[in-house]
Amino acid sequence: MSTLPITCETPGALRALVSEGGRHYVKLAFADADLSNLDLSGCTFEDCDLAGVALRHADLRETHWQRCRMGHVRFDGIKAQGAAFTACDLANSEWRNARIDGASFSDCRLTGAQLNIDIGLIGATFAQTRLVAATIIGLSMRKMTLDHLDFSDADLRGCDFREAIFEGGSLRGAAFKDCRFKDADLRNCELGELSLAQATLLQGAIISHEQAAQIMTTFGFVVA
Repeated sequence: MSTLPITCETPGALRALVSEGGRHYVKLAFADADLSNLDLSGCTFEDCDLAGVALRHADLRETHWQRCRMGHVRFDGIKAQGAAFTACDLANSEWRNARIDGASFSDCRLTGAQLNIDIGLIGATFAQTRLVAATIIGLSMRKMTLDHLDFSDADLRGCDFREAIFEGGSLRGAAFKDCRFKDADLRNCELGELSLAQATLLQGAIISHEQAAQIMTTFGFVVA
């Protein structure tokens, strides 16, 4: 495994290094470059600046990304099964038609990211990750354990959270029209102030006595 302690100067240099078998890259800086269709499978990236990069249809299977700046990256059509993202900034990234089955996201920032129904997500895991104001329409997170995920102000329309376990995290201000929450455990999740329509959408979810009292108080009931 080769380790590059300094940045490559051009995307072409990276392509050449990958073709020569390079697998471990440190402090690359390719902001706004086009790295589409590149085969990076099995590579590790640490402390890299890839903000605004196009990685459309790239092969990112079994890649490892640590402390990388990847805001506004276009991941459309990628294959990233088994990839691991740790402490990465992925704000406003786009993931149309991406395959991230079995991928993991830990301590990441996905604020404003676009993760929609056409994504392959089977077996993916998310932990300690911010998804504030993200667009996450129609995804299935059924039976997943969601470890401290901040969905504040996110668009979650049509998502399936049935039997999911929310270990902390927040749904404050999120839009969850047509979501399914039957048997979802929300007892440790911050719900924020809910409208009557939103509260109805949580039908079948498991909430705490404290949360139930808060909801009733919002609607003007006095909980004795």
